Amino acid sequence: MEYSYTVIDSNINSNLQLQNYLEEYGDFLYLGMASTSREGLNNILKHLPDIVFIHLNDKALDYFQMITELYQYVKDIPILIGISNTERYAYEAIKNNFFDYWLLPYNEFDIRKTVMKLFKQIPVEKEPQTICLKSYKDFQYVDTDEILYLKADNNTTDFFMKDGSTISAFKTLKTFESKLPSNFIRVHQSYIINMNFVSRINYGKSICALKSSNNTQLPFSKTYRENIDDLKKVLSKNTISTLN
Repeated sequence: MEYSYTVIDSNINSNLQLQNYLEEYGDFLYLGMASTSREGLNNILKHLPDIVFIHLNDKALDYFQMITELYQYVKDIPILIGISNTERYAYEAIKNNFFDYWLLPYNEFDIRKTVMKLFKQIPVEKEPQTICLKSYKDFQYVDTDEILYLKADNNTTDFFMKDGSTISAFKTLKTFESKLPSNFIRVHQSYIINMNFVSRINYGKSICALKSSNNTQLPFSKTYRENIDDLKKVLSKNTISTLN
């Protein structure tokens, strides 16, 4: 499990500094930044992050109003962490059920305490690594780390394995979509891929290439473009960038 988060902060440098601190823990997935309460509300409703970091600057009252409005649209409010140069908004943050309140400049010790408290309250769960595929009275147990991708075939699903073998299961692709670990994403009406094997994303040709003996290339569709964008973000986190 990863804690997805978004940041509401008009200061890009402050935002980058926060991301750098959280990267140390490896369990946080950055979903983007908003610079106003309106953008922030839209970002939260769009991505439904686990955590929202809010820089309570001179527009703090707008942000508190945004949180009040948020209750109209979502059942589960994300964990809220306030950030400010002063203690001025601490009481209001408590009234709005903020999980924590940080004073700038960022303090590594304060961040570590918050993260540890977060882990204690909402432990990072280890996802199942084995899936059972049933075919009549035959039960086959498959290590999910060995799966390259899944392909829909009418009312059955074919599992293409790292060793080149194929296993068929008599259930639809949609059945497995919600049961597989988070590193499996739907990219097409007919395909779910294991992001750990993705070696290339070609937006021009709308294909993903996988690390396999035959250099497998699978299409992705506009319907699942947002999943591809999220995949790109995840892969970029642990990649040496040459884009700048």
